[in-house]
Amino acid sequence: MTEPQPPQRKVEGRPAARPSGDLHRRLSQRQLTMMAIGGAIGVGLFLGSSVTIRLAGPAVILSYLLGAGIALIMAYALAEMAVVHPVAGAFGCYAETYLNRWTGFSVRATYGAAQIIAIGAEVTAAGIYLSFWFPNVRQWIWVVLVSIALVMLNAMQVNRLGEFEYWFSMVKVAAIVAFILLGLLLIFGDGSHGARGWANLTRHGGFLPAGWKGVWLSLTITLTSYMGVEIIAVTAGEAEHPEITLPQAMRSIVWRLILFYVLAIAIMVVMVPWNEISNSSTVSGSPFVTALVAAHIPFAAAIMNFVVLTAALSSVNTNLYLSTRMLFSLGRDGYGPNWLGKVSRNGVPHRALLASTGGIVVAILLAFFAPKNAFLNLYGAAVAGMLFVWLVILRTHLVFRKALSGDQLRRLSMRLAAHPFFTVANLLLISAVAATTFFVDGLQWSVPVFSIFLALISLLYLRTPAPKAEPAGEVRSE
Repeated sequence: MTEPQPPQRKVEGRPAARPSGDLHRRLSQRQLTMMAIGGAIGVGLFLGSSVTIRLAGPAVILSYLLGAGIALIMAYALAEMAVVHPVAGAFGCYAETYLNRWTGFSVRATYGAAQIIAIGAEVTAAGIYLSFWFPNVRQWIWVVLVSIALVMLNAMQVNRLGEFEYWFSMVKVAAIVAFILLGLLLIFGDGSHGARGWANLTRHGGFLPAGWKGVWLSLTITLTSYMGVEIIAVTAGEAEHPEITLPQAMRSIVWRLILFYVLAIAIMVVMVPWNEISNSSTVSGSPFVTALVAAHIPFAAAIMNFVVLTAALSSVNTNLYLSTRMLFSLGRDGYGPNWLGKVSRNGVPHRALLASTGGIVVAILLAFFAPKNAFLNLYGAAVAGMLFVWLVILRTHLVFRKALSGDQLRRLSMRLAAHPFFTVANLLLISAVAATTFFVDGLQWSVPVFSIFLALISLLYLRTPAPKAEPAGEVRSE
């Protein structure tokens, strides 16, 4: 039995976004916050940061700051729309309401596909990390066991899923906080390490060894570190009292991510010369491990292996949740089979969950048996897909703001200032980042491959009959 919720506000002149159906509103603010942080902080920070440091040198700090600004604007724009329309389809429903049906369909299909590809990468990584301790057990066994466990977890009531993800994410957050505190202690403690460390910012080619070009190229990857703030909007359909919890959770998420990323990266390039940071994809090649070894921390590789394993499990858990809700939204709104929009007695879209699991299997098989470059190209397509999602969100926000009356605008509990300046600036910046992927190793084919995917789902859209129009009015989400 779910608690009654306040009605979803209708924007004058626009049809209200569709309700969440039979999803249960059981996610608390702390669970929302940690789910979003868990989805954003993946193994990319622990392992992939070596690539960004190699591109920009110590100036990677500026790249993370610029990415933080873009993410902050995105978070505020999303929070405004999520409070007015707290539905499971999130920005897909917003796009359909304020732009057109094709955009609403394509952004949901893109987001779901991007999450499924990410799941394949993360669950495969989890198998590799477990092999660190159990080298005699074949990796595919770990991959299967991890997949089964996480699918069962996602089949639980959403508040139980949120509680598991809370503690998964807490391990990652604790590891980053511990690293930051240890780094600050070493830098400012006795002064000896700090005196050597500050020189690392300028010693090897200066603070900008690759110039501003390096900072910008690095942004194409650092920006993906902040891709996860949109998770809050997806959870809106199952959030307790969304008009209160969503703005509070969104503010908390963005500022914590900025603090974690910028401080962790800054400490890393202070403690270790940037040109000594390995570009290896193994756990021992993580820049965090390099920094811990430099600080003479025993068992650094084993400690970081546990952290990145938890990071991978947390990301798989959150991404599986996200892809399930997007498929549920497509089914509920008539863009996919009706069975995708069904929920179990405990409020879980179990059939959409099974469909997401099928995608996981395909992604895992591809990761194991397809050539490495093929999988990397697909992952790059997922990056381009996320840039597309963010562009659609910003474009929707511009139309959303025009549809609000003055009184509705004043009632918003979280509002982006200086509209439309920041929204338009973000649109231009993200478009420029998408164009820059053509010049970054590993991402050159991101936009072309995604363009093919977008064309294919557009053909699918044309073959899908239009759902019956629903009358505008107040919509209540259960």
